[in-house]
Amino acid sequence: MFAALADCAHDFVSLFYPYLCQACGQTLRRGEEVICSECQYALPQTHYHEERNNAIEKHFWGRVEIFRASSFYFFQKGSRIQHLIHQLKYRGRTEVGVKLGDMYGVQLREQQDYHTANVILPVPLHKSKEMQRGYNQVNLFCEGISHSMEIPWLKNILIRTKSTETQTHKSRFERWENVGSVFQIANPAALEGKHVLLCDDVITTGSTLEACARAILNIAGTSVSIATIACAVK
Repeated sequence: MFAALADCAHDFVSLFYPYLCQACGQTLRRGEEVICSECQYALPQTHYHEERNNAIEKHFWGRVEIFRASSFYFFQKGSRIQHLIHQLKYRGRTEVGVKLGDMYGVQLREQQDYHTANVILPVPLHKSKEMQRGYNQVNLFCEGISHSMEIPWLKNILIRTKSTETQTHKSRFERWENVGSVFQIANPAALEGKHVLLCDDVITTGSTLEACARAILNIAGTSVSIATIACAVK
């Protein structure tokens, strides 16, 4: 009886405030949340977490020692995945980040290399940027992964010490110059001997992730793997 009442309430509310898929904008069917089933099937997954020496891991060769690296989706301009990330970063749709993290965490926990991670860290925003936006979108992705993988997520360990200029129009060298020394570890003892899963939203040149990984790897006994929502690396 209660289930039937809940279904009726859902149907009534959706007449006036439809629940929309945050990827395609279509009305969600009963039982769907945040992203419709069609989009979950159609979004271009990389499956890089199943592949050693994939394109992202090769991207860091000779730059910084990364144990494993992967992205959930391929990033394409004008695509549904770009729309999803836009909704997460600029439209306040925080549930998108948690949902994507939860979905990806289910896949990552099935791979032994990722299953050995002890802690999850987000690439941080500078405090001024986070206050302006109201949240760090990567924290939400980490929250979802933490739930699925059942490993802790620490959001105040990796610190961005100064605000940097936008990376959008910079060369790879300029991007590294922009972020090369802006990350610090607030509590190194919390990471000693740990396998850290470092997370971000989109990887392009990888300069920010490289700078974060270097800061982490200065701590004794650490190793770093990477997981992002999307990648422009192929």
